[in-house]
Amino acid sequence: MTTRQLLEIAFSSGRAGSGPATWGQQAIWDVLSRLTPADAPRYNIAAAAPLDPGLPLPVLLAGLEHLLHLHDSLHTRMMPGEAGRLHQVVDPEGRLEVEVRHCAEPADPVEAGARLHEELAALPFDTATQWPIRVGVVEAGGSARYVSLVLSHTAVDGTGMNRLVADLTALCQGTSPDELAKIREPAQQPLEEAEFQASERGRRRDEGARKQFLRKLRLAPARMFPPPGEPATPGARFPNAVLRSPALPRAVDQVAAAHRVTSSSVLLAATAAMTARLSGSTEAVLNVVVNNRFLPELTNAVSVVAGDGLFHLPDATAEFRDVVRRTNAAAIGAYRHAYYDKLRLEAEIRRLAAEGVPLADRSCIFNDTRELVAASPDTGTGEETTLTWPVEFEPRPGLTYALDALQSPGALSLTMTADPAVLPRPAMERFLYGIEELILTEARTLEAT
Repeated sequence: MTTRQLLEIAFSSGRAGSGPATWGQQAIWDVLSRLTPADAPRYNIAAAAPLDPGLPLPVLLAGLEHLLHLHDSLHTRMMPGEAGRLHQVVDPEGRLEVEVRHCAEPADPVEAGARLHEELAALPFDTATQWPIRVGVVEAGGSARYVSLVLSHTAVDGTGMNRLVADLTALCQGTSPDELAKIREPAQQPLEEAEFQASERGRRRDEGARKQFLRKLRLAPARMFPPPGEPATPGARFPNAVLRSPALPRAVDQVAAAHRVTSSSVLLAATAAMTARLSGSTEAVLNVVVNNRFLPELTNAVSVVAGDGLFHLPDATAEFRDVVRRTNAAAIGAYRHAYYDKLRLEAEIRRLAAEGVPLADRSCIFNDTRELVAASPDTGTGEETTLTWPVEFEPRPGLTYALDALQSPGALSLTMTADPAVLPRPAMERFLYGIEELILTEARTLEAT
């Protein structure tokens, strides 16, 4: 049996201010503003974990209060402005609501926590009136036994959530806020990042990145997959497939070490190869999510810094080991130019499209999230690869597929959401198993030589 209680953490004497949104805040807000309230929560950034043997609830609440003082993004609201530009407002005081579920025996606090986490993650945020953080706790036997953190994507990206969880853990283990702040230096707050972006140095970086992005847009294929033979069914939902492979983590690392590339390049290479094969092309062009923490000031930022890089591989159907090596080199260029003002880029893209300039397909999305905190524990078991279809999403205009790589203690999972008119379920299945087979085959070949 569980009972529900709402607690409030009083927050005061925090940093305050207002100014233009960062490029990352603006880009994510633009995406979320086009979604229905029912679909928006799938962009929430969420993490949850059991606390074993438990943590005194006052210690956890104190850690959360310190967290608010450390990271302005947690008490920042986003206000729409003129010409589509967003404004950020950092509140110096307020209250953070924490939902506590009291769990009495014989109820399982982990099960109760998983249910609470699912409920909190399924709710949208009103970022103009609410702080972008939601917290849930399951208490049993006088201790906090499970914690759920759900944040709006306008506040953090996946890497930012990683930093946030690490900071909360350190605070609850006794690290003082001042000591933690020194450890995390340098770490720009969002208003400081926006100030950099408006500086001469920031404008030069933006201009250079957009120039390179537009150059690639003119060179890459205008369409990867042929148009569907039949009109799409109005309102058809997009299926989500999850391939869970216990064998992939070791194989990916083997291939990466042998070819002296990153493990992310191995996964990106296999994704590019299967994109080319299933589309009937020799090329692949992918929109790759890049965490963008290459500037020292952003390394420890708990904010939304990630951006989109355009990855183009002209010969994606070559021998896989060659594709792996060339992917690594091409990815470096894509990552280097993924930090820019997306509103300005989109305006330039619209202008070029109106002039009839052929531009690259950006409907295939790849995101390597293996280093990020899992939103929920891996529940898979066994040593065999499995493919499941856990959910369907509302249609997403302009998307052919989105593929995420996720790491868990026992496996690597590839989760794919696709337009069924372009990639029906059998094609999605071939795509995911094809990625696994390319990497496992290369790993076996390396072992045999």
